[in-house]
Amino acid sequence: MPADTPGIHHVTAIASDPRENHEFYTETLGLRLVKQSVNQDDVSVYHLFYADHEGAPGTSMTFFPYTDARPGQVGAGQASAVSFLVPAGSIDYWRKRLEDAGVDLEKPRERFGDTVLSFVDPDGLPLELVAREDAPSPNLPESPVPHAHAIRGFFGVTLSLTSGDATGELLKEMGYRQTDRDGSRYRYEADGDLGYVVDVREDPQAPRGIPGAGTVHHVAFRVTRHDQPDWRQLLMDRGLRPTGIIDRKWFESVYAREHGGILFEFATAEPGYTVDEELDELGERLVLTEWLEDRREEIEAGLPALSP
Repeated sequence: MPADTPGIHHVTAIASDPRENHEFYTETLGLRLVKQSVNQDDVSVYHLFYADHEGAPGTSMTFFPYTDARPGQVGAGQASAVSFLVPAGSIDYWRKRLEDAGVDLEKPRERFGDTVLSFVDPDGLPLELVAREDAPSPNLPESPVPHAHAIRGFFGVTLSLTSGDATGELLKEMGYRQTDRDGSRYRYEADGDLGYVVDVREDPQAPRGIPGAGTVHHVAFRVTRHDQPDWRQLLMDRGLRPTGIIDRKWFESVYAREHGGILFEFATAEPGYTVDEELDELGERLVLTEWLEDRREEIEAGLPALSP
């Protein structure tokens, strides 16, 4: 058996306007653009990575912003909410900050003993801030958000499913344990300090989600290079159809749709975002993998500017 995953590596979603997406995640949420690249499967589209200062696993929210993307519909078979971790006592600050920015948000509420603030990004992607006493120290030295309130990384994700039994069993094999339940919401927790929570929400009548702007494309979990082949074998043994190990330059990946149809990725921490850029220069220019570099002129010509 491979070693347990400590939690989420990154979450990738679909957006529309790349400039609006960039402004929201860097200026409103205060994250750092740590990698500006392209979708390796469709180089006409950016792949934008927002994270802490170093782009550490467990902090990286990434996007494919298709300028002509139609709005999606969040529903069953999708990750239906992405939760970020903030320190206890920060919800009032964030409520005012988001209201001042014109963000559509709900009133704070309690969930499993934590205060949760739900809102949406410019494309309607459901997001949450979860306030916890045990939030680690921030690593966003140049964020427009004060350190006392800055996002620390992921808290977790919510998976919406018509039936969660098979997904719950897979999560347990990944090292998650069920720690709580509230009606149709089941909580699973891993042993990491970021991105360690997965909530499974069951609704047999829920309409199927439709991919598009404002929906999650996939959820990636942290694994090691040593264990990645074993993870691939475990997925095959469970009747899933994983890809081979794919070199994404900054990490290596295996993808598989779990039993409820949600795309899971098993991604390595190594080599990280500084493999092709200096730490202080992350995200400042368009970075292409060596197998795309000879197409730079063509690729750059097809991409819109991220800033005015």
